[in-house]
Amino acid sequence: MMSAGFRARHLAIVGMGLMGGSLALALRDHADHITGVDHDQRARRFALERGLVDCATDDLYAGVNRADVVVLAAPVRVIVEMLKMRIGSYLRSNTLVIDIGSTKQDIVDAMANLPIGVHAVGGHPMTGKENGGIEESDVSLYRDRPFVLCPSRRTTPAAKLHALAFVETLGALPIEMAAQRHDQIVAGISHLPYLLSATLMATIANEAERDKAYWELAAGGFRDTSRLAASNVTMMGDILSTNTQAVATLLAQFRMQLAMLETLLIAGDDQRLGESLEPIRQARKEWARNYENRR
Repeated sequence: MMSAGFRARHLAIVGMGLMGGSLALALRDHADHITGVDHDQRARRFALERGLVDCATDDLYAGVNRADVVVLAAPVRVIVEMLKMRIGSYLRSNTLVIDIGSTKQDIVDAMANLPIGVHAVGGHPMTGKENGGIEESDVSLYRDRPFVLCPSRRTTPAAKLHALAFVETLGALPIEMAAQRHDQIVAGISHLPYLLSATLMATIANEAERDKAYWELAAGGFRDTSRLAASNVTMMGDILSTNTQAVATLLAQFRMQLAMLETLLIAGDDQRLGESLEPIRQARKEWARNYENRR
């Protein structure tokens, strides 16, 4: 079922980095007034000068107390802290709160601290760029990308429809699922790959201390598999610390898979090694084919 179009009288975006700035651009024509909230003066100035927002402040109360829609585009632990400690008392009744944090269970749990009458839906857009910062804001960042919505104890049927309209207005693809399931899935497709990429980078960096030719010969394959190692460490630490159990479980499974391949390699069992690798190759090809068909 399609929702009615999204419209905000006063939209407040807390966190004016790449994600928050791109939201402001995408929703510019769907809000009568947009306020950006950020401690970074440079980000506030950029948002004002480029017309992303109508006003900008570093005062959370001033930024959100008149809003009818508030988007929390800050790091996960900052979002949790705001939900638990401060922001609920600043909001008017019937305000819709949506976050775009990368993990959901802690945030959805914290949304229960909001006053009854404030509506809240957890959200996670599956998009981004290698380089962050408000200067990288892109009006099409969310377009045609999955946007997960996770209900909380403060999600009413009306709030769900409002959140759905918000996602559709961004041009994103709404997917509803429970927060715990979301965290388990992103542990596998996002958080585990980051740790594997970082481990690969650490391994080769150590070897390159002995022989610089590693860097001289490294090309596309190494570039692609090590790309995630360049992710912001503070951001990734924040994400991993709020999804520890799911990531740890998958790390254990990964170690078993790697140990199996190592055993076959050392044993020189080329036939069984090939038999083990071929279904993996086919699974990757099938996923890539389906991924391209969705785009």
